[in-house]
Amino acid sequence: MLLALPDGDERELESSEEGGGAGEERRPERHGSTYHSLYGYRSCRSSQQGADSGNGSPSSAAAETPSSEDFSLSLLDTNLPAEAETELRSFIIKRLTKGALFEGMGNVASVGLSIPEYRVGCYYCRFQQENLLEMATVESDTNNAPEYVVCFLGGSEKGLELFRLELDRYIQSLKINLDLEQKTLETYVNPYFRSWFENAICPIQRVVQLFQEKLAFLLHAALSYTPVEVKNADERTEKDISRFLAAASLQGLVQEGTMTSLCIAMTEEQHKSMIIDCSGPQPQLRNAGSNRFCEDWMHAFVNGAEGGNPFLFRQILENFKLKAIQDINNLKRFIRQAEMNHYALFKCYMFLKNCGSGDILLKIVKVEHAEMPEARNVVTVLEEFMRETSVA
Repeated sequence: MLLALPDGDERELESSEEGGGAGEERRPERHGSTYHSLYGYRSCRSSQQGADSGNGSPSSAAAETPSSEDFSLSLLDTNLPAEAETELRSFIIKRLTKGALFEGMGNVASVGLSIPEYRVGCYYCRFQQENLLEMATVESDTNNAPEYVVCFLGGSEKGLELFRLELDRYIQSLKINLDLEQKTLETYVNPYFRSWFENAICPIQRVVQLFQEKLAFLLHAALSYTPVEVKNADERTEKDISRFLAAASLQGLVQEGTMTSLCIAMTEEQHKSMIIDCSGPQPQLRNAGSNRFCEDWMHAFVNGAEGGNPFLFRQILENFKLKAIQDINNLKRFIRQAEMNHYALFKCYMFLKNCGSGDILLKIVKVEHAEMPEARNVVTVLEEFMRETSVA
């Protein structure tokens, strides 16, 4: 479903004519230093104790909540000062005691530590090695399988919350490759944690710095579901571009069927696939498209690059998607009105002409209204109007 947003025809039409506010002033998100801590977590409760506590008695619910005596927490790796690590461990123990950490589900909070940042954003997640989790499930002995708690600290709670899904995926990748041997811990796991900020938080920033004014073409490809092929790029650059496109798309914000239909339609138009050649110092693009909407937002990204803060880029990206959803909702409402009167049809045309992204909006609503005859007729007329205007 599309997000439900406030109505108001004239005000919304005017906001689109003004370019959507891409360059609005925003307060920079504080960055500062980054830290990590990895703990070994082991439950001290036996399987029989867990079974006994679930006997349906009034005290069973309280028995299910672990106390600090029901588990042990051992430090495996950190770059925090000793005093700050002790404070962090106390925070994690409190969360574990409240039963607030579930396997594989990360959380974000603000914690006060004895470090220069005072209060800092903290992502924390409890997880288990993937192959050991499967073995424990088969043997019905999940209580004795070793688990871990990882903490990533940097920026603010609000900033890290923007990247919570990326950090969940970062932990998921670790779960698959994790090995309990100390040699692997030192050679793979520890470096993996030390580079969490660069790998999970900074890809959007690196893409903005790489593409600069050409970022408008990448934004357009993400919104229009245009297939993108990256050539002659190193592994990190290729992953960064892929992550940017995924983060900038409207996946999860539009109907799943709409997204699938758009992907199929754009894939069938092979001549419109965008090629990014990274063989030189600056990426070269072929078959690239853009519009005024994406160009306006490109300037917001480029202007934000002066501060060099990755959280700011993600905030801009979320605002970019929110404005696109607003425009889609407005156009759909105008189309419903246009089914009954010609003045509303003219409003649709003026909205498409002034919003800066009429080419993309028409493709999206065309797919969504494919099974609605009246709306489909309105979209067909709008397509003809837009073609005549572009030729003129």
